[in-house]
Amino acid sequence: MPASGCDVIVKIVTLFLIGMGVLAMFGRLRMPRRLTSAKCPGCGRYRIGKGPCACGHKGDRRG
Repeated sequence: MPASGCDVIVKIVTLFLIGMGVLAMFGRLRMPRRLTSAKCPGCGRYRIGKGPCACGHKGDRRG
């Protein structure tokens, strides 16, 4: 017996929600980086990337 259009849409939505749930569980497994280690020890601003801070401080960033 062929499936109706509504049944197919319900299956697609269900599989999508299950997939999103699995991705959310894997996202929670990653250890969040501490925000204090992302700050520049010289000026206290948040650093993006691995290069030196805009203030010129060249301290290492743990992460």
